[in-house]
Formats: sequence, structure tokens, C-alpha cells
Amino acid sequence: MKIHEYQAKQILAKFGVQVPRGEVVETPEQAREIATKIGGKVVLKAQIHAGGRGKAGGIRVANSPEEAEKLAREMLGMKLVTYQTGPEGRIVRKLLVEEALEVEKELYLGVVIDRAKEAAVVMASPEGGVEIEKVAAEKPELIFKEYVNPATGFLPFQARKLAYKLGLSGETHKQAVKFISSLYKAFEATDASLAEINPLIVTTKGDVLALDAKMNFDDNALPRHPEIQAMRDIYEESPLEVEASKYNLNYIKLDGNVGCMVNGAGLAMATMDIIMHSGGMPANFLDVGGGVSEEAVTNAFKILVADKDVKAALINIFGGIVRCDLVARGIVKAAKEVGLKVPMVVRLQGTNMEEGRKILAESGLQFYSAETMKEAAEKVVSLVKGENQ
Repeated sequence: MKIHEYQAKQILAKFGVQVPRGEVVETPEQAREIATKIGGKVVLKAQIHAGGRGKAGGIRVANSPEEAEKLAREMLGMKLVTYQTGPEGRIVRKLLVEEALEVEKELYLGVVIDRAKEAAVVMASPEGGVEIEKVAAEKPELIFKEYVNPATGFLPFQARKLAYKLGLSGETHKQAVKFISSLYKAFEATDASLAEINPLIVTTKGDVLALDAKMNFDDNALPRHPEIQAMRDIYEESPLEVEASKYNLNYIKLDGNVGCMVNGAGLAMATMDIIMHSGGMPANFLDVGGGVSEEAVTNAFKILVADKDVKAALINIFGGIVRCDLVARGIVKAAKEVGLKVPMVVRLQGTNMEEGRKILAESGLQFYSAETMKEAAEKVVSLVKGENQ
């Protein structure tokens, strides 16, 4: 799960991470009020789940409370399009009004899980304000890493080492050590999958603060953190992903035009791979799970055909725990309710597969059947291309 910058800063501040003074607002009048409270120059930052806000006009500077109100009036409700939002953009519903700081250095600091090393890694770089992927590609020697031993945790000497490599000294170095340690504590305590400060700034006074903050969380751990779960903003998610989450379905929107409905993440990955191998492009990742019910299949089918980008769909089910006849009934029920809007290829293998195929054949609806994954993928791709109609 992703959260907004202002929410990440609220969490980090509880763990001792230094953040600028500021508050989130939803009206121009509130922006003026907060700017008056802060005093002096303020920065208005659009709160959306995407980077690249500054270049797209989502970060503006106001020199007075009156100007803050004027800019907020322009920004609230605007559609912000960045390199991460895609052409559809995001509607700005909230702004973070924050004190403007005199910046001397922009650095990078982040904590993430390195799955290859099976450990958390704290990364720092003097190249702040730049996407870390770009730094990794162009100047990998400027990314410093400290891996965290799960048995000992993140140790003080590791924080000191990173602060030295960032070229910091004196009181600024001491602040940075505390900052780095506090960031890791927040990451670990909240079951985060990412905690990123970019840029981490050193002010002209030598203070160390998080000018921006980004945090993502492991969905499986959210029940342990209801206060974080409550921060979810469904306006920032795909409507179909939100709908899928209501039924505990795993759905991710992709860029292709071949819909995929499967049971099991491994089968989902294999299905997407073979569709691409056959010349197609998956439109989604839709996993109904291993112990799926008829109701879940019905809802999954409705979500599948609701995607306007889907030109044909492949339902690939392996009946291990789940019964193929149960899946077939769910498919037929949903198809009769919403209609077969696109060609549908169905592959049923495993428990009660013959009964499931019979249900589909006698439904009075046109389903294309397939025995093997190769046959299913080739058939659905040919249907997308307008062949075999």
C-alpha cells in the first residue's frame, strides 16, 4: 500500500525523523491559514501518489499567505500529469503547505528490501533530487549501501559510516546519524517495504531534514497496523483494483489487451509469460486464489470484462483445491449477468474438469475451450487480432 507524502512525514516524525513544519489542506482558505501560522515563504505541494510533481506544476512557492491562497485555488482540483501518472493524470484533492527552507545540499536516503540478499538495505547517495534508478545506471559508485543483519538489526556504526560517505561532518554529521537510525526504526516498526527520502537536505544552518518522503507498506502486514491501513486513499488507485480488493482478489492493471483470470500467482505469471510468447500482451494480473469460491469467480469475471482495454480474455484454471465445476458455474453466472462482451478462452484442468467443461458447453454461451496453455494462449491472441472469428 502507498500513502501520501504528508502521511509519510507524520509517521516518520513519530520516530524522530526531522521534517519541515507544515500541514495538509483541502481548501484555499486553509492554505492561507497555515501559511499565516508558519510565516514567511511557504511551499505548496500537490498530494498524489506519483513522482515528477515539480516539473508538472504540482509544487509551487508562495511568498505570502495571500499568494498561498491564490495558488491553492489554482492547484486544488487540477489534473496533474507526470511521467509516473500516465496521460490520465491524477486529480489534486489535497495540498501540503510547508515552510520553505534554505537548502545547501540535496542528498538521497532510502531503505528497501533486497530480495536477492534476503535483507533490508539502507542506501545513501550524494546525488539527491534525482531518481535513484538514474543514479544507479549512470553513477553506481555514488550509491552507498549498508545491509541489515536480521539478528542484530541496524547498528550505530553503519549509520555513522553512511553519514561520513555523504561527506557530512561536525554537528551535521551527528544529526544525519540520528536521522538515518530513526528512518530505519520507522521502516522496521511499520512493516514498510520502502522508506525513501529524496531529497534529504542539509540547510544553510547545517540542519538535516526530509524535504520529501515516500513510504510503501507490505499489504500482508496491514492488519497489524490499522492506523496505517486507515491512510489508504482509494482515489489514487485504479477503480478496478479497488473493486477487486473488496473481494480479496489480487488484481493489477497492466498495459496490454488480453485479460487474464487464473487461480494462483505462479500460474498467473506463467499465463502472462505464454501470452507474451505467443505475441500478445496481458491487460492485467487477476489471481482469484487457490481456495476460490463461486462468488469470487463471478466478481472476478465482472472485473475482467469491465476493463475497456480488454479485447479478449483467457481464463486459466488448475483444479487442485478448487473444483473446476464450481469455477464454471461462477463464469456462466457472471457471463449471463453482464454478457460476453469480448471473446473468452477457457482452459480447465484438474478436479471435476469434465463436469466444468460440460457446464460451459451447455450454457448457451460462446466460450472457446483449450486443452493446453500453449493452445489457450495462441487462441486468445488470434482472437485479439481478429482471426478465427
